[in-house]
Amino acid sequence: MTDLTLTKALKIITSALAKGKELGLKPLAVVVLDAGGHVKAFQRQDGASMMRFEIASGKAYGALAVGVGSRWLNTQAETRPHFLEGLSAVSGGKIVAVPGGVLLKDRKGAIIGAVGITGDTSDNDELAAIAGIEAAGFTPDAG
Repeated sequence: MTDLTLTKALKIITSALAKGKELGLKPLAVVVLDAGGHVKAFQRQDGASMMRFEIASGKAYGALAVGVGSRWLNTQAETRPHFLEGLSAVSGGKIVAVPGGVLLKDRKGAIIGAVGITGDTSDNDELAAIAGIEAAGFTPDAG
């Protein structure tokens, strides 16, 4: 099993932000959570609006909570809103059910954390998360 070190978490963030710059995205906020949902690292670009930490964390936390990327949660919100209402209630409102929360897996497929990004469209946030995860040598699972 490959550990999610601070060095790897920072590599994810810098690579995700570089992808955002390459794509011309709006200012992003990126959080990396470990498998237990604890913050490993966070950065918010200049110009990113307030509450970006909470949104990015909610995307990553939601992915960890159900073991699949937040794109799946978004689909559930559309097709099974009662499920998302219940999940939101039991999580204390911590889950943001839109794309941009991507699971982080090691070489054996074990979930070792999640990345949450916010600031641009949810689809673009997800692209940046995937780029960061891959640059650090992990496997992304966007759901």
